[in-house]
Parts: sequence; C-alpha cells; structure tokens
Amino acid sequence: MTDRESLGREIQRVASGVAYWSPARWRSPAPGGGDRVGAMTALIQTLADVTAVAEDRPPRPVPRLPHDTALPDQLKVVAADLVAVDPGPEAVSQVEAALARARSVLF
Repeated sequence: MTDRESLGREIQRVASGVAYWSPARWRSPAPGGGDRVGAMTALIQTLADVTAVAEDRPPRPVPRLPHDTALPDQLKVVAADLVAVDPGPEAVSQVEAALARARSVLF
C-alpha cells in the first residue's frame, strides 16, 4: 500500500470481514490462537495513535465499547480519521504491520 485510498480499502476489508460476527464468534479462540477482541482493539488503538501523531496531538486511549459487535464500526470511524490526515510513509508502515497482526488473529 502506498496511498491513503489503498490504506482505507485494506482497513475496510478487515471491517467488512468481521462486520457480521456474533458475540460468540468474537469471544471464540482464533484458529491460530489469540484473542480476536484484543487483536481488533489493538488495531483500532494503533490507528488512533498514528492519527494523533499525524495531527500533532498526544495519543489517548480509545474507549472500549460495551459490545464487541461494535468493533467494526469503531474501526471504520478511526480509519476515516486516519485517512483524512494523509499519514506519511512511516505511519503507513506502522498501520500495515498492525493490519497484518490483526489479520493473522482474526482470519
């Protein structure tokens, strides 16, 4: 990925891939091991942190929503903020790595 549109599409693919998961699926062990909710919240936090740096403001914790089924929507919102700031190459690399980690647990 090299541009923000590509980055946005890749994030959208992850969100779409988990959009209809039930609470039970979110809580079930991932095929290769790992915590699906933890992987998604880590991805969301990384996107928020990268966005904060790009906006020259301090990172802050993303609030944990009460239902795991809201995670795809939270990802989309945080991703839209990230794409809007047009992150630089180093930030894109961080996001790509976070996406790869999340995919390895989620799918």
